[in-house]
Amino acid sequence: MAAEPACPRGLGAMGRWAVPLMLSVALACAGAAVGLWRGERWGHRLAVAVLGVNLAGDLANTILRGDRRTLIGLPIGGAMLLYLLSRRVRGRFSANP
Repeated sequence: MAAEPACPRGLGAMGRWAVPLMLSVALACAGAAVGLWRGERWGHRLAVAVLGVNLAGDLANTILRGDRRTLIGLPIGGAMLLYLLSRRVRGRFSANP
């Protein structure tokens, strides 16, 4: 039998803070997507920040909670972060187009 995901339980325990938290995550992701699509420097920075926080969360869940399912996010998020931080991609979002 598979273990029950902790996310619904954790969000339920947050009470009324769960909705604003998830809304802020959704807005950050949407903002990063729009900024990247438009080639904006702030979009690139926001995307790097969102991925960095996500990677830190996955790593913390693996270490602190022993949830090995979160390990799948490390190589995927790490690869996306390395791509966004590559010289070619950073040049696309430089201050001087």
